[in-house]
Amino acid sequence: MTKINKNMNLDKKDWWNNFLADENGVILDVRTDDEFNSGKIPGALNIDIYKGQGFIYMVEELDKNKNYYIYCAAGGRSGQACGIMNQLGFEKTYNLLGGMSEWDGPKE
Repeated sequence: MTKINKNMNLDKKDWWNNFLADENGVILDVRTDDEFNSGKIPGALNIDIYKGQGFIYMVEELDKNKNYYIYCAAGGRSGQACGIMNQLGFEKTYNLLGGMSEWDGPKE
């Protein structure tokens, strides 16, 4: 039986520490290209949620067995992305509360 991920919202400390300890973890940035290019969390993939159906097509190419640590600018779009991905069959998605506006960890 698949378990629905209820604890998808994590503060920056838990989000980052869980990612670092997760061999299956992937960081996903759902901001626009311009936002992504102005500074990102190291190693992040970028799939812009504003691309609508294009976002869904790109997300469906991802490995559903991985755990996704998702962020945006403030936490709203990444929360939406977690919900969409859960509906598409991704079991483990984690939203960074506060997004990049609260992030004080490593950046590229």
